[in-house]
Amino acid sequence: MISEYGDWDATAMAAAVDAGDVTASELLDEALRRVAERNPALNAVVLVQEEKARASIKAGLPAGPLRGVPFLLKDLGCEAVDFPSHNGSRLLANTTYRLDSAIYDRIRATGSVTFGRTTSPEGGIGPATESAVYGGPTRNPWDLTRTPGGSSGGAGAAVAAGIAPAAHGSDGGGSVRIPASSCGLYGFKATRARLPDGPYTGEGWAGMAIDGFLTRSVRDSAVLLDACEGADSGAPYWAPPLAEGYRAAIARPPRRMKIALCETTLTGDPIHPDCRGAVLDAARLLESLGHSVEPARPTADTKGMMRAWTTVVACGTALGIRKTLAATGRDLAPDDVEEVSRSAMAYAATLSGADYLEAVGKIHAYGREMAGWFDRWDMLLTATLAEPPAKVGRFSHGGKDYVDYRMGSGMVFDYSPFCAAFNASGQPAASLPLYWNAEGLPIGIHLAARFGADEDLIALSAALESARPWVNRRAAAWRAPAQASGI
Repeated sequence: MISEYGDWDATAMAAAVDAGDVTASELLDEALRRVAERNPALNAVVLVQEEKARASIKAGLPAGPLRGVPFLLKDLGCEAVDFPSHNGSRLLANTTYRLDSAIYDRIRATGSVTFGRTTSPEGGIGPATESAVYGGPTRNPWDLTRTPGGSSGGAGAAVAAGIAPAAHGSDGGGSVRIPASSCGLYGFKATRARLPDGPYTGEGWAGMAIDGFLTRSVRDSAVLLDACEGADSGAPYWAPPLAEGYRAAIARPPRRMKIALCETTLTGDPIHPDCRGAVLDAARLLESLGHSVEPARPTADTKGMMRAWTTVVACGTALGIRKTLAATGRDLAPDDVEEVSRSAMAYAATLSGADYLEAVGKIHAYGREMAGWFDRWDMLLTATLAEPPAKVGRFSHGGKDYVDYRMGSGMVFDYSPFCAAFNASGQPAASLPLYWNAEGLPIGIHLAARFGADEDLIALSAALESARPWVNRRAAAWRAPAQASGI
């Protein structure tokens, strides 16, 4: 049965374990074999802890919905005693933890077998994963000359290459959805505070950041979201309660919805023809399923929101570096952090506390603007990115000014003009792999729902997956790792 490893999503894999067709140890063996075979070309899986994984199996896995399934944690956040982290940075290399995070506790309770971490860019900044601490860029299994996205780029590459059927990620400006789009996967960003942040963090990036998952199927995301949903003790705020849960939501057809179609950026600029084609194709598919689709574009101040986002993230980056230096009792060395992070620190030093609070206020105002606009709509349909997956190197952190990196011509905001809007507003949003271009590159389509309407969004996602299944599409690095679209 292990020969079917690549055909199973996480749910099917767990069912095979429960049926006695395969053991957790055999699945771990196969995952590690695939790391050895495929990871050298990708540079996606790091800090493998084989002994810890085998010990968890030997001790007896929890009887959760993913018992025995190999699983990977993003190398940023998701703190776990058994899994040291570089956090994408030489400054933080080999960080250890005295407590498990709430999100890791809930992942472990699914019965999955965590065996390592996946690469992320330093500070979680940017739509590519090319951190110096890993010795080179992480590459896209569909084309090794392209990025798998960021900041959960290693997670996206590992799942798309068939190393593990699902992986943990996090999303503060599209960091689950950008890799999902770039790697041909499903990525769901839940409503703000739907998942726990504690005990290490009260909120990430003024409430814009949230954990999530990269999966091959919608049902795997539903299983993981149900397992991890809910605030942890002492959380500063909570998401509106779910009516039935994610798995229950995908078990029924979605209600008929009124969907706004935006084939430009949210500021009205044109996007790449392949991405526009993907959006229009998805609109036709939605109409064929009985939904109403009409052209419309939000009126909220998206450029102002992105300037505020840039301020908040710079301050968060500077604070994280300062805290680390204070804990170690030393000054910042030249090679401790990359140039974008160093530039973010310099930019943050020009800002006052009032500037920071003004930025947070702008983000909150943006959320209210978006909520008012969504009073007329159930969903907004856009592309996930404005272009196909970028070439490796375009969004590296070397030699770049932080503000220009985010806001400059051809840089992050031009490339990813959709995702961060819904981190700012807190609304649920997802990237779906419904389209591949003529070059064989995945082009994600993006759906965003009203605040708290996670179940509507995942139900619609499941209906689209059923209408146009994607789970059996295989990246080049899955089929023949050594020859996949060479570097």
